[in-house]
Amino acid sequence: MSAASTGQDLIKRRAALLAAEPNLRARDIAARLGISEAELLALGSETTRVTRLRPEWTQIIAVVPALGRVMALTRNESVVHERKGVYGALEGGAHVGLIVGEDIDLRIFFTQWKSGFGVAEQLKDGGTRRSLQFFDARGIAIHKIYETDKSDAAAFDALIAQFATEVSPLEISPAPEKKKPLADNEIDVAGFRAAWDAMKDTHEFHGLITKFKVERLQGLRLAGETRAMRVPAPSLRATLETARDREVPIMVFVGNPGMIQIHTGPVSNLKPMGPWFNVLDEAFNLHLREDHIDSAWVVWKPTEDGTVTSLELFDKEGALITTLFGKRKPGQPEDLAWREIVNGMAEREAA
Repeated sequence: MSAASTGQDLIKRRAALLAAEPNLRARDIAARLGISEAELLALGSETTRVTRLRPEWTQIIAVVPALGRVMALTRNESVVHERKGVYGALEGGAHVGLIVGEDIDLRIFFTQWKSGFGVAEQLKDGGTRRSLQFFDARGIAIHKIYETDKSDAAAFDALIAQFATEVSPLEISPAPEKKKPLADNEIDVAGFRAAWDAMKDTHEFHGLITKFKVERLQGLRLAGETRAMRVPAPSLRATLETARDREVPIMVFVGNPGMIQIHTGPVSNLKPMGPWFNVLDEAFNLHLREDHIDSAWVVWKPTEDGTVTSLELFDKEGALITTLFGKRKPGQPEDLAWREIVNGMAEREAA
């Protein structure tokens, strides 16, 4: 079968799916069709104009501040993190980039970015919604930037035109084979715990688990209950509700291999909807599948500024879903109101 006929078949099957389930999300449509989300997007449609972008990721992101107020979206299998704001200046290099701002706060791993698209979608009300969408080698979404009513539409169009390239077949790679983790008895647990206790900054943790060849969740299990304690899976909801009620600002980290996106601030409008637990605030939305939470952990890491406390959630495969901290900046001690919320859960579990 030719690529053209394959594409036509996919378009027909997509149309049939949407006729039966009009509100089906792109990620779910792609899964039902047996293709990646990037391949689905590349099909285009009568109401969606899709432009392939040159893989000049740092140059593209450097221009995004000119778009004005946008919505940044980062997700993984279990949670969607949406934050509105204006992108600040891109810092870093071609491999790792940083955008640090009150609204848009990102850690970007450009080596994972493999394809990008400019999208102009015609809406039912006759308007147009523009976006930039970026994917990894498997065609899985890394990051999306959506137009809002406060964006500069002309700047969006200009950016897409500036970086447009000829359409070429997407090269989609299979999922890499997972490395088998070391067994617990192969880990230098005493050395791992000693190195944990010697940390001066939370950013050292990634290097720590790499050095001792320990999986993140495995590391929490082996750390001992003075460093990490398992708490009930519903702790996310309890934490967010308590932070809302006490008006405690928090930090919510959501990531995938190509991006970490961070919200810093209060949460207010919390809404459970079926399996999803949602934060529906004006500038920040979070949509998390509570049924994907297999374990929740309170984690204490030493730093030069004192102990930093987090709540970490994992799925049944041991993948990190999200991490919550109290609002803080390097050089500042942790918010005691946040510590009280999370330590309260650990104390109840210990009791």
